Amino acid sequence: MSATVLRLKEYKVYYKTFTGIVRAVDGVDLEVRRGEVLGIIGESGCGKSTMVQSLVLPKPPMFIAGGSAKLLGEIDLAKIDSNKRREVLLKNIALIPQYVMDALPAIKKIKVFIKDLAKDKGVEYEELVEKFVERLKLVNLPREVLDMYPIQLSGGMKQRVVISIATLFNPDLLIADEPTSALDVVTQRYVLELLRDLVNQKIAGSLMFITHDIASIRQIADRIATMYAGKIVEVGPLENVVSSPLHPYTAMLIKSVPTVEQSYKATRLSGLAGSPPSLINPPPGCRFHPRCPYAMDVCRREEPPMIEVEKGRFVACWLYAKK
Repeated sequence: MSATVLRLKEYKVYYKTFTGIVRAVDGVDLEVRRGEVLGIIGESGCGKSTMVQSLVLPKPPMFIAGGSAKLLGEIDLAKIDSNKRREVLLKNIALIPQYVMDALPAIKKIKVFIKDLAKDKGVEYEELVEKFVERLKLVNLPREVLDMYPIQLSGGMKQRVVISIATLFNPDLLIADEPTSALDVVTQRYVLELLRDLVNQKIAGSLMFITHDIASIRQIADRIATMYAGKIVEVGPLENVVSSPLHPYTAMLIKSVPTVEQSYKATRLSGLAGSPPSLINPPPGCRFHPRCPYAMDVCRREEPPMIEVEKGRFVACWLYAKK
């Protein structure tokens, strides 16, 4: 069994708009290893949600513009047709969507949704119901949820129902796109622990956790990848990246978030000046250079290569590439 569940190589996802082509994901190289939680962080609009949604169900005006996305070393999600994509969904790859409140059809009871899913996947309804009930127990929900409409569920309950559905077939890769953004703090903590347990118990082979919240990612991830303006700019083990970030953007993200160690009087939070660039006409060279306090002439002219600074730590920055 391959140690790599997903490998993206020069992966590109664009949008067709009236004003031009939006290069939302523009040449990403990244891998997700079996048994790990890979956290993807970055500001809103950096392309992280587009990247993972394109793996599951790319819809116009989104289109895959190039590169490859190899699942289990053989299924190229960038090139498969709609029939093959339906086959791998839930069984090999599953998504917990960003807007979980709208993920379930409001006019259908949960059991009707499960019935439709059983028909789509060619499995017996009774068999899938029993498996779903097992998943409900795992997330501390009663069997009675089957006879409820989504509108009868709280936000946290909906989130747990969606997680139960997404893991029904023990996917090789589970993707959680901003899964805690609409939840209260207590429920957020519960969902984070639950997602981590799903990987530990091998219910999900690996997890991609998408967020802009550094605090959440510190609780769940094994490795972190930082994304900026459609590019991956840093990848490394959680503790290394958080304690000594290499890329200036990663460092500024971390400094902008309060931690329990900080005293308000002793340490002022520092914001990130400026705004992300247009992805229709991104700046030449390093896309972060207009906001970077360390920008050099080469940063404005040439895109930095992704280099391995030390084992397992990668960064795309001329501060390191020049060395």
